[in-house]
Amino acid sequence: MQQGGTPDDRRRGGKDARGRREAVMGLPPHPLFSVSPIYSLLVSNEQINLMEGLISSRIIPIRAYGNQGNTPLFPTQTSSRRRVFYGPIRMMGPSTSSNSKAGSVKPLTASSSGRLDNTLPSKEVLDIWQKADAVCFDVDSTVCVDEGIDELAEFCGAGKAVAEWTARAMGGSVPFEEALAARLSLFKPSLSQVQDFLEKRPPRLSPGIKELVQKLKESGKTVYLISGGFRQMINPVASILGVPTENIFANQLLFKTSGEFSGFDANEPTSRSGGKPFAVELLRKAHGYKMVVMIGDGATDLEAQKPGCADLFICYGGVQLREAVSAKAGWLVFNFKDLINSLE
Repeated sequence: MQQGGTPDDRRRGGKDARGRREAVMGLPPHPLFSVSPIYSLLVSNEQINLMEGLISSRIIPIRAYGNQGNTPLFPTQTSSRRRVFYGPIRMMGPSTSSNSKAGSVKPLTASSSGRLDNTLPSKEVLDIWQKADAVCFDVDSTVCVDEGIDELAEFCGAGKAVAEWTARAMGGSVPFEEALAARLSLFKPSLSQVQDFLEKRPPRLSPGIKELVQKLKESGKTVYLISGGFRQMINPVASILGVPTENIFANQLLFKTSGEFSGFDANEPTSRSGGKPFAVELLRKAHGYKMVVMIGDGATDLEAQKPGCADLFICYGGVQLREAVSAKAGWLVFNFKDLINSLE
């Protein structure tokens, strides 16, 4: 596109642009605007206009915090052109005092759920956690880093279809018993397949779970595993953690004498929705526990937090963060070390 004006006009316009650039980038720090080291100098009139507009509108770009290298907010650009990265901006009203100063700016963190308050436990939550007589753990995606039934299905060649059902069940969109039956019907594992799976795929524990269980036992708390998974796969996990088999509530795969799959034991409490609160209530009455805590990642774990069952539900988001569940938890943690440290 051809530029208008004479050559002298264009040269004069270029000088004016350089003058404006020097005025914007070369002046001493403006009381309402500061250029962070992350800003690169550009030769674009559009960006000069933008900076002047920011000053006149009293809009303050927030300085970047920490390393200016390759970060999620400011990724490194490998290009021959230099780029400018603008941090978040904050509007300011007119100053009411010539001596007033902008408040200190702190970097913000945000979870995908938009909830930050339950990542820091209240005094009441800490009190329950520290005084609990018993602590109950979900197994899949909590004690272990995977969903046992998904792993078994994948081993048997039906991983994707089963994983979709698991996501629905853990999100609470379908009754658990319906999802359990549907998943098992997709691949019907034989006894030999389960045995082969257990031999070739040993349990993968979440970081810090062994230390947490040990700390709980040292603190005089009884540890339980309450899972919608299967005893055949949970018994090895309990053995590693030193949890006795009588402290396990889980489902049971059933097989014919030939070793063919024949279903699951529907009498197990955790084979249906509402099973986990029922199990917690059962053990609470049997042992006379005054305070019980449930730790897990799914909707069936959240169900346990109600009168007469678990006094507190702690959502573990270190493997799967289910927003509908974490938002209702008394405490959301991503690292078991937080729970360990709070007991010291």
